[in-house]
Amino acid sequence: MEGHFQYAMLREIHEQPDAIRRTLALYTTSGAYGLELNPEYFEPLAQWGNMHGEVLITASGSSRHSGLAAEIILEDQCGLAVDVEYASEYSCRGNNSKDLRNPSVIVLSQSGETSDTLAALREARRRGQKTLAITNVEESTMAREADLSMPLAAGREKAIPATKSFTCQLTVLALLALYEGVSLNRIDPAALSAHLSELDSIPDALATQLAGWETQMAALAAKYRNATTFLYLGRGVHYAIAREGALKLKEASYIHAEGYPTGELKHGPNALVSEHVPLVVIATVDYAVDGSVLRYEKTLQLLRDMKAQGAKVIALANSGDKDVAELVSDCVFIVPASEYLLPISEVVPLQLFSYFMALEHGVNVDHPRNLAKAVVEHGA
Repeated sequence: MEGHFQYAMLREIHEQPDAIRRTLALYTTSGAYGLELNPEYFEPLAQWGNMHGEVLITASGSSRHSGLAAEIILEDQCGLAVDVEYASEYSCRGNNSKDLRNPSVIVLSQSGETSDTLAALREARRRGQKTLAITNVEESTMAREADLSMPLAAGREKAIPATKSFTCQLTVLALLALYEGVSLNRIDPAALSAHLSELDSIPDALATQLAGWETQMAALAAKYRNATTFLYLGRGVHYAIAREGALKLKEASYIHAEGYPTGELKHGPNALVSEHVPLVVIATVDYAVDGSVLRYEKTLQLLRDMKAQGAKVIALANSGDKDVAELVSDCVFIVPASEYLLPISEVVPLQLFSYFMALEHGVNVDHPRNLAKAVVEHGA
C-alpha cells in the first residue's frame, strides 16, 4: 500500500499538482510585474540555439510523446524547425548518415539513463551538436554529459508507467518555448507575463479536478472493461496526448490501444471501430487560437459521423461543452486553458483511465510484466 493509495501510480497521479509547482519554482522567479523566467537556468540557453532555428528532439516511450507536443509548440510559438526522432533509430545511424544540418538537440528521459537516448546524446555530441538534457534525475548520466541540463522536480517516481514525470516534462518544455519565443522576439514581455501566470495556475486547476476525474474514470473503466482495443484520437498538439493515452493503457492494463491523428481515422482505422473497439477523442478547444477552433470544428464533424455510425466514444472536452457531450457516449470535462497548456490537463484523466482499467483486469499497475522503469540495456 502507498499510504492511503493502493498503488504508487495513483499516488503519483495525485502528486502532479505539487510536482508541477516544484518544477515551476525552479524555473521562475518573482519580478516587479509578476513571474519571470529564472536567469540561472535560461541565460545559458543563449549558447544552445541553432542559427537556422533547427531543433532535433530524440527520446523513447512517454518522453517521445512529450517531445511530439514540444515539436508543435516550438514551431507554432517560436517559428523553429523541429524534428522528433525515436532515440533507438537516431542512435543507430552511424557514420553513413549524411545530415547537412547541425540542429540543436534535446534529449528527454525520465531516468536520464535510458540506453537508447543516452546513445543518441553521444551520437549528437560526436557530430558536434549542442545538446540539452531534460531529465528527472539531476545527477544522471545524460544531465552530466549534455552541454546543458534542465532537471525536473517531479520527485522520485516508483511506478513504471510515467505520470508526474510526463506532466513535468510538458511544463519544462512549455517554459523552454516561452524562452525561445522571447529570444526570437515572437513573445513580448506582457505576453510572457500572461503565459507564466496561466502556467502557474495549472497545478491548482488540476487539484480541483482530480477527485472528479478519479470517480468518473473508475466508472468508465468498469463500463468499458470488455473492450478489446481502443483508438485514441487527437489533432495538433493533442495528437501527442492521444499517443500517450494509448501507451498508458497498453503498458498499465495490457489492453491494446493505438493513437492516431483524428483526421486519419477514416483512412483505415475506422474499419476496426465496433462495439468492442471504442474511441477516445480529444475535443478540447482554445477559442483564442484560430487553428484550435478549426481543429475543433473538424473534430465535431467526425463526432457527428461516429454517432451516426453507432460508435462508442469517450471524449475529452472543455467544461460545459454541450455540443461535444451530445455527440458521444461519455464526456470528460477539462477546465479550459490555452491551446499549448491543455495537454498538461488532458493527459491526467487518461492516466487515471489506464490505472482503473489495470485494476479491472487484475494487473499490478506499478510493475507491468516485461517492463522496467529505465531501459538501461540495449535491446534488439
